[in-house]
Parts: sequence; structure tokens; C-alpha cells
Amino acid sequence: MTRPSSDNIPFAVATILFTVFAMSAGDALVKGLGAASTVGIWQLFAVRSLLVIPVLLAAGLFFGMRSLLPSNVVWVAARGALLGLVWIAYYASLPHLPLSAAAAALYTLPMFIVGFSALWTHDRVTPMQGVAAIIGFAGVALVLRPGGEAFSPYALLPIVAAMLFAGAMVLTRVRCQSEHPLALAFTLHVVFVLVGLAGSLALAIVPSLGSDAFLASPWHPLNGSEWQLIVLLAASILIASVGTAVAYQKAPTSIVGTFEFAYVGFAALWGVLFFAERPDLLTLGGLALIVVAGILTIRR
Repeated sequence: MTRPSSDNIPFAVATILFTVFAMSAGDALVKGLGAASTVGIWQLFAVRSLLVIPVLLAAGLFFGMRSLLPSNVVWVAARGALLGLVWIAYYASLPHLPLSAAAAALYTLPMFIVGFSALWTHDRVTPMQGVAAIIGFAGVALVLRPGGEAFSPYALLPIVAAMLFAGAMVLTRVRCQSEHPLALAFTLHVVFVLVGLAGSLALAIVPSLGSDAFLASPWHPLNGSEWQLIVLLAASILIASVGTAVAYQKAPTSIVGTFEFAYVGFAALWGVLFFAERPDLLTLGGLALIVVAGILTIRR
């Protein structure tokens, strides 16, 4: 068995910050695609990952092709399946929610990570982390305002995605720490291609399946601008799939998960710049609470 690599917390933090910057930019592009109903989610999954896989294969030639092969196929495949469900749930929500609201709901993630870490790795949850969880969920409630007139059931999808993502990241730490990051990324994109092809096949057999335009959009020839967007999305997901794996291998999940809160700030910025979203005072207050919760989570 390969010995797990030693922790490098500064490197992991820098990696996750760059990763969530790229992820948030890519998710803003997905929101635009979904709102325009040009490229469906299943075609996006398949084509994007078909662009990424050759890059990973080229990296495998440099690092050795064995770097693309997981040593434990079952756990790595389980991780990929969880992450595939994460992106389905989150992407399905984006056309229907302000980007900052979707990000806030998704970034209940670190709180789930702390809880799952306590269950699976027996990490001790400190009183400060318990307070942070309460503050963080209060912040999410301010952003989403469940029960209010503006609340959308689609807001629940990023929370489901957060739970699945937390499970996948703890699994990375507990069962996949000795795996090469390229193997984790390669397996993930194989899963994306399979999911995309399966969804497209289902729509071809039952065209009326589902009423959501983003989920039910059939496969079609891509024009030049759509290809450009998917190439950018391929670059974003490549950074995300490799960067996330590296970060969670190099530092405890509770620390890396906390710095993922930067995604919320980046998403709010893209929402303002790309979609003219103007968060009100309650939303800004909720985002501030989420950031405070993130800071408290790493304090021991």
C-alpha cells in the first residue's frame, strides 16, 4: 500500500483558493447556459469531459500512465459517483437562483464536512465549531429565506449537493488519500461522460422526460460560441477536479473545507458583474455570517 503523503497546509489552502475561483467562474458560465437553454446539462457533462480526458491522458504520459489508474477502483468510483450527483443537483439549481444564493446554500458544505469528519474519522468537534455551524446555517437562512414569497424549491438542491460533496471530500481524505490526483480526476471525468451519455440517451428515448429546459434539452450540434464556452468550462472543471483532490489530500478536511467559503464571495462578485444581481442587506448579512462561520470553524 502506498504511504499517504504528508500534509502541507499552506499549499493546500493556496490550491483550494485558486480552485474555487476557477469553479465559481465556470459555474457562472453554466448559469448563463442554463438560463439561455442552449446547451443541455447532459450534453455539457459529456462534451466538457471529453475535452478534459485527452489533457489528463497527456499528463499521464508525463507522470506515467499508472498515475491514471486508481489503486482502489471501488472507493475512487464511489467518490466519482458522489461528485457526479453533486454537479447534477447544483447545476440544475443555477438557472433558477441568484448565483450568490446558490453559492450560500452549497457552502453549508464545510459544516457538513466537520460533521461527517466527526462521524467517520472521529475528529473532535469543538464547541467553537458547533457555534460556527449554527451561525453558518443562520446565514444561509437569511440568504434563502425559506417560507418567504421569494423562496424557490430549487434552493434545496444546492444543500443536497453540499451533503453529497462533503461525503465525497471526507471519502477523499479517508479512503483515497494515497491515490494519485490524476487517477481521481480521470475517474471523475469518465463518470461525467457516462452520466452525460446516459442522460442524453434517456431524452432520446423519452423526449418528454422532465419539464426543466436545462435538464430536458436534447443533444444538438454546437456552434462556435457554444464551443468556446465549453472549452472554458473544461478548463474550469479540470482545475476543480485536480485542485480539489490535491487540497484534500494535503490538509485535514475541516481546514480545506473552511477555505472553500471563498467560493461564496467569488460567486457574489460574478453575480453582480454578469447577471446584474444586487444582493439586499439581508443577503449581504447572511453572506457575512457564512464567512464568520468559516473563520470560526478552523479555530481550535
